[in-house]
Amino acid sequence: MILFHIHNTNFKISNRRAIKSWITAVLGNYGKKPGDINIIFCDSAYLLEINKKYLQHDYCTDVITFPYTGEKSAKMDGDIFIDVETVRLNAKKYGQTFENEMLRVIIHGILHLAGKDDSTNEQQAEMTNAEDAALRIFKGKQENEI
Repeated sequence: MILFHIHNTNFKISNRRAIKSWITAVLGNYGKKPGDINIIFCDSAYLLEINKKYLQHDYCTDVITFPYTGEKSAKMDGDIFIDVETVRLNAKKYGQTFENEMLRVIIHGILHLAGKDDSTNEQQAEMTNAEDAALRIFKGKQENEI
């Protein structure tokens, strides 16, 4: 089950069904299916606290993913924390709409659950390609629903 949570931010997520369907489709492309996935939208201070406490990183980031199943598992469980403020800043920085950047960050977390890594330059390029492919799926699903 994919659940959305809001913590310390006034962000409101629209099109929940479309996003859940999209996540399920993307995971299916990797031979996976959603188990218990929590996507938590929060403020910068909260995600910074998590980053320091669990990853020993003293900087802001847009997304942190905690997978609870191994990448060999067919069912993906995990928590994805998304800093809404940093996503908004990054959208401006990269010349994207806030909505598009938010979708990219959501799927970035999902791809981590599916076993994708982005530690090296090569992996980062692969991750970006996977994000782009997933975004094309979302846009295709949206056009089919209209």
